[in-house]
Amino acid sequence: MKLLKNPTIRFWLTQVGLALVVIGLLIFGLLKFLNVWTRHDQFISVPDLSRKTLAEVQIILEKEQLRYEVLDSATYNPKFPKFSVISQSPEAGEKVKKNRKIYLTLNPSSYQKVSVPRVIQITRRSAEATIKAVGLVVGKVTYVDNIGKDMVLKMSYKGKEVHPGDLLTKTSVVDLECGNGIDPNLPASMQIQTSEEEISVE
Repeated sequence: MKLLKNPTIRFWLTQVGLALVVIGLLIFGLLKFLNVWTRHDQFISVPDLSRKTLAEVQIILEKEQLRYEVLDSATYNPKFPKFSVISQSPEAGEKVKKNRKIYLTLNPSSYQKVSVPRVIQITRRSAEATIKAVGLVVGKVTYVDNIGKDMVLKMSYKGKEVHPGDLLTKTSVVDLECGNGIDPNLPASMQIQTSEEEISVE
């Protein structure tokens, strides 16, 4: 108690007490500042941007104080409008802070182009499998006199001949012209005879 009556000690104890109060206030203020700065416990529910155009996306996200970035275009999906959002990250309903960037994948304007495969002079069955494998569709198959039975002779798209390497939009319908096994250079009588010989061999 005698020590507390000493003016010098009382002065220093007062200074230490004031310093502790100031430090406590500074820490309290700093925590409050960080809480406001980081928007602690303040989240936004990500809106559903599916099927929205970029113009619509910009209006919606600006209202929510969010940003966006287009990552890439996906494979064309005819169920979605052209250039609309197919997918987003974070997904709709997720909780994020303000100014968060939403990554978008858009639907392109149409199917991508694919190269017409080389199917001339191969069998119809093999040609159809190859054409379907690249994303094209086999349409009408017609036959003409040619000794190569079921051999693909020509391809066409909308009535115009196409060649291996030409680019067509995916899902385009390609028509085939195949041989019927008849040699147009042989007389009709020999054609009949040849057919009969083939039947007898079988």
